[in-house]
Amino acid sequence: MSLFRLDASILPATSASRALADLVEEQWTAAHPDAGVVRRDLAADPISATTWQNTVTGGFTPQGDRTPAQNEAIALRTALADELVNAEALLFAVPLYNYGVSQHFKTWFDVAHTDPRIDPQGTALRGKPATLVTVLGGNYSPGSPKDGWDHSTPWLRRVLEDVWGLDLRVVQRPFTLVGVNPALDAFSDVAAELKAEAETGARRSGRELAEARGGRPAA
Repeated sequence: MSLFRLDASILPATSASRALADLVEEQWTAAHPDAGVVRRDLAADPISATTWQNTVTGGFTPQGDRTPAQNEAIALRTALADELVNAEALLFAVPLYNYGVSQHFKTWFDVAHTDPRIDPQGTALRGKPATLVTVLGGNYSPGSPKDGWDHSTPWLRRVLEDVWGLDLRVVQRPFTLVGVNPALDAFSDVAAELKAEAETGARRSGRELAEARGGRPAA
């Protein structure tokens, strides 16, 4: 039994998404103390943008005619899919960057998605419990000046929940730039409340992941 955890933040030392994911992982580990955690850090070990191209073209090329780059890309694709298929539960920590999805995560998804076990016709991930932790520097909620500017979370939900069929929970924390960007200082109280709510949600999600695979809920 294992938990697969993916991190996409480019600032690990100060990452709000990693901090929330830590809370999810703590609950999983408390319920499954002997279970392993398989990690993939896309900031420390990013996937080349050309990998997806080589994976796709390699898939249309007879094995004996593939280039070394195509063979390497297909081997990585298999490794990425193995991590997902073999895990009992999944945890993704993906920040919003420049109003869109992290390029590291998008490349990872594109490569993994080419594996026949987990493409839209595959069933290996259907119903598998998962948590998406995402953080936003600002506030993009309905009624806010930038309502609708978060083009990451809806895409992430669509591909993880609808395309891959995961049993997905979403933990989101807005206003992470409060205290960093002086222009947002007026929202300090609201940001503190949203942070506390997200931390509570992260712990709850971790317990739900553990219980979904027969774990003992943490106290």
